[in-house]
Amino acid sequence: MPGELVSHPSARHVLWRWATPQAQAVLASGNLGAILRFHRMVHGINQSALGELLGYDKTTISAFENGKRTLGDADARRRIAELLRLPPHVLGVTDPADTDHRAMLQFGESTVRLAEIARQSGHASEAVAELWPLVVRLEGRSHDGHVERDVLRLLARARVSLGVALGNVLPEERLQTAACWTAKSWGIARHFRDPAFSSDVLRMHGNEMRKAGLTGAAVCRLQHAAAIAPDDNARAAVLPLLARAAGALHDGHLLDAVLGEADRLLEHVDHTSLFNPYALHEIRLRGLIATGRTRTAVRLLDNAPTRTMVAAPQWRVIELVTVAHTQLVAGDRAGGAQCLEDALSEAARQRLPHQVQRIIRSAQGRLPDLHAAATRALERMRQDIAA
Repeated sequence: MPGELVSHPSARHVLWRWATPQAQAVLASGNLGAILRFHRMVHGINQSALGELLGYDKTTISAFENGKRTLGDADARRRIAELLRLPPHVLGVTDPADTDHRAMLQFGESTVRLAEIARQSGHASEAVAELWPLVVRLEGRSHDGHVERDVLRLLARARVSLGVALGNVLPEERLQTAACWTAKSWGIARHFRDPAFSSDVLRMHGNEMRKAGLTGAAVCRLQHAAAIAPDDNARAAVLPLLARAAGALHDGHLLDAVLGEADRLLEHVDHTSLFNPYALHEIRLRGLIATGRTRTAVRLLDNAPTRTMVAAPQWRVIELVTVAHTQLVAGDRAGGAQCLEDALSEAARQRLPHQVQRIIRSAQGRLPDLHAAATRALERMRQDIAA
């Protein structure tokens, strides 16, 4: 109902319009008439309805919009900003509420950055604890109708960061929760018309979908992320995750094509903790086994490139499980057992239930004692999560 939108603007209804570059330009202008016209367009209301909201008649609203009347009174501008759910500085008013708004954005940006550092350092649980209050606060603001572009962008970043952190600490049966949070980020980011931002969010969303077992959809998301990546460095960030998803989908042709492109890009793009020869070797091993080329994987096992950079702590666990699985397939029971024992010790220390579940699958039917130890470790993690 139009009246309901005037009294309680729906963030879901207006979200995409306030996230557009057009909205950013209108708000940056500080022009009261342009802002009022844009607000009416977003909410689908006429001048009479807007006047009812702001306490003016239709004629006055028309005069504001046409530039025939200005509003120099700071209190009146502050009141209009509040009713339109806009920060006061948009209408040229600086007050404590606006200072709080800017401080919130600065605090939020710092929180997301620190949470990313914590997650990459093997402290995903701490990252979740930092991100959760921020997401709740930002979502509360958007549900109240405050859908400024900078708030929406921060909300999208916080949601995707929260989803990725949850993807580290949740067991497999609950990983769809992580994918749901990254999906919420994509629901905002796709309207920003920013290829770099969209590609980044799609990349992380696609990876969480893969981990949740939604492999076909994951491949689609990751291919989209690669297609809109603005440069080779951004595309290179997607390729390792797309290769993993291709392996999980048992698509050998796609796996080979993606890894072939990654090998070519290695020569002229920046290496990262995920895009480097050592990391790609693990992804290739896992993909070859998943696509039925076990002999090729075994031949490559001892040809791992020299590690050239420090990897995230959880990457060591991922690598150990993949190497162990390949060794066991090759008949090297002792080598596989040692790798899995090391992986279990580290996964338990870092509280990585998803990797413990990979260990359980690799040990099943081959290493009963290790399988039992990993099962006990997983149960302890589940109990901790439940608590």
